[in-house]
Amino acid sequence: MTSPLLEARGLSMQRGGVDVLKNVSLTVQENDVLALIGSNGSGKTSLMLALARLMPVNKGDVFVSGEAINGKNAGLAYRRRLAMVFQEPLLLNGSVATNVATGLNLRSMPRQELQERVDEALELFGIAGLSRRSAHSLSSGEARRVSLARAFAMRPEMIFLDEPFTALDLPLREALFQQLSKLLHSKGITAVIATHDCREVLQLCNRVAVMNKGRLIRSGIPDDVLADPPDDFSAAFARHAKSYNT
Repeated sequence: MTSPLLEARGLSMQRGGVDVLKNVSLTVQENDVLALIGSNGSGKTSLMLALARLMPVNKGDVFVSGEAINGKNAGLAYRRRLAMVFQEPLLLNGSVATNVATGLNLRSMPRQELQERVDEALELFGIAGLSRRSAHSLSSGEARRVSLARAFAMRPEMIFLDEPFTALDLPLREALFQQLSKLLHSKGITAVIATHDCREVLQLCNRVAVMNKGRLIRSGIPDDVLADPPDDFSAAFARHAKSYNT
């Protein structure tokens, strides 16, 4: 049997003396789009940071294609295969184009290829006209597009998205949702998305995992999980999803 692209085994994590992950195990297959749902503080972001190896765990292991990610070199090689988009865009000083090129510069990519990738990413997210603008002069929606463009310029094998459409107005939210859906499926990118939006789960994701107080309490196909929700949050989520479909 083929190993899953990404697997967590028994992940536990403490932050500030608090258990934010408690023995979490899950698998992500190649081309999966996995939604993480749960109330605020349930452990969604902590799990994503652990899966991306951006924050150490106290216990447990992460495997990629059946191989454990252990040691500095293995961790670096793994992180080169992924990108993460945080809930709040983390933009650096400089222009929009400079920000989109950040990860590519860290890889010492040849200038011509770097420019081609930056131009492509700017076009994909409709911000080519902002390329020379200061990143710190952008609206929240523009900043979110730059953050997404920077991630996709890396052409990642896996991408982690922490509530990527939060606090955006409806037209922009719709445009980015459609663009992201198209990119994930056309590029064959495996994704893990933390979300509170039932439409993202129903239309974008083929699997869903429910987090509650640091534990993963249910995972599976969205229709199956929401038909038998394991906690109050997912029950409310299921009711909202049902009303959305009617």
